[in-house]
Amino acid sequence: MLEIFFVIGFFMMLLLTGISILGVLAALAVGTFAMMFAGLFVMAIKLLPWLLLALVVAWVWRAVKRPQLRRY
Repeated sequence: MLEIFFVIGFFMMLLLTGISILGVLAALAVGTFAMMFAGLFVMAIKLLPWLLLALVVAWVWRAVKRPQLRRY
């Protein structure tokens, strides 16, 4: 909720200082995309240990559950 107030305040201050509405919208769009990709990158870094754990568990599971060769 506070982010919305920040964006509205940022928008109003840029308009009051003489920046055009097109410049404000471009700045908001670039900022939105930058924050979105930064958030995705941080989420991937935070999930990396769990992904590595899943890989190790799958590797161990496949090593333990090897099909037995039957000789007739």
